[in-house]
Amino acid sequence: MIGSFPPLGRSAADLISINKRFLSSCIPLDRLLGGGLPSGHVLELSGPPGTAKEILATKFASDAVSSNDQVLFVDMQNMASPASLHSELVSKNLADASLDLVHYLNIFTLPDLLIFLYNLPLFLEAHASIRLVILNSIWFPFQTSPGLTQSRRATLLARVRQVLARLCSSLDIAIVITTQLATKLLNPDGTPASFDSGSRAVLVPLLGDTYLPPHRTYRVLIVPETRTSGVLRLLSSPSYDSESVTPEECYEMDGNTMGARKA
Repeated sequence: MIGSFPPLGRSAADLISINKRFLSSCIPLDRLLGGGLPSGHVLELSGPPGTAKEILATKFASDAVSSNDQVLFVDMQNMASPASLHSELVSKNLADASLDLVHYLNIFTLPDLLIFLYNLPLFLEAHASIRLVILNSIWFPFQTSPGLTQSRRATLLARVRQVLARLCSSLDIAIVITTQLATKLLNPDGTPASFDSGSRAVLVPLLGDTYLPPHRTYRVLIVPETRTSGVLRLLSSPSYDSESVTPEECYEMDGNTMGARKA
């Protein structure tokens, strides 16, 4: 049947890349993702302060490095240092030289983030060995920008979505994003409310979902129940129908390792 075969001229490496998945070394999370994060897709990890968002981000980086893929790791709040990345690589018995596979960058301001995103597609086209991009604490530049109006914020988030969509569809890059939670007020019928009319409050990812490319994104919420355990909840995915029961997996922390909760 026409269209059932890959295009002529594609290399074997290209075809392998299309089906590649990146693992977090966290069985519950990888299970929610259907066996890992596929190339050409985005994973948004959100949770309250103190959850293992940054730990999981470094785990994704070390898994990519162990497969000899290069990683672009962008930290926007000093929550994941080069030393922590090095420590993670050492814990997986990867040689010191493997740290050369990680391109590390700090960005703290919104203008710098926008400049970075504008240049990112061309940078990745020139560095084809980079297969995973990690945007750690992407919420921070937006939250610390005084005078950012709602309309301007919406415009900038739409621009972020355009860049992420291009990375996924044109370059087949996998992207891991970590973000904080914010309080959202709701009316009794579930519609957005003000402080005066709201009857209840829920925690939601701070930037919403308008900056994420539709049909390419997995959104996972980390819900701690104790200091060392909790639930990973799949808010949405390319194949998940939000009208059905929300899939979730229990987790347990053992030091810097997030794994399945023991019976």
